[in-house]
Amino acid sequence: MSADDIPLLFRASLPRRLPRKGLRAFFAGMVKRVARGREIACLITDDRELRQLNRRFRGANYSTDVLSFPSDAGGEIAISVDRAAAQAAEHGHSIDEELRILMLHGALHLTGLDHETDAGESAATRTASIMRRFSSVVDLWIPGVSTNTICASSSVTTP
Repeated sequence: MSADDIPLLFRASLPRRLPRKGLRAFFAGMVKRVARGREIACLITDDRELRQLNRRFRGANYSTDVLSFPSDAGGEIAISVDRAAAQAAEHGHSIDEELRILMLHGALHLTGLDHETDAGESAATRTASIMRRFSSVVDLWIPGVSTNTICASSSVTTP
């Protein structure tokens, strides 16, 4: 699969230092391992568009960091680069790492993880289990980021 075939769409201006090629490679590997045959597409956009999507599909008139849209075949993820930048600064890691966290978090929601309806411990336990499974996968490793950060740094919602 070529880089052009990976369903990762950048519709927002990204800082120049963000490696689109690296994000595409991460996304492709993550989809292969997490989605297990399901098709997942990801849109990286800005707060304005995430607010519009959140209002349209959830009735919530505010921006969020990531939305997940499940379907029978897999689903779609929309991520705000603006929220990713703010959360990266808050948690002390790079925007690249935060985008990877949000991609993984959104994909986990598409596979059934839902911290809004699961008990917090259940979601944390499931995420930790999944992250342990990926800990030896070098191309999915996000340096310096714990499984707690993946849950805590985002407010993923599924419409």
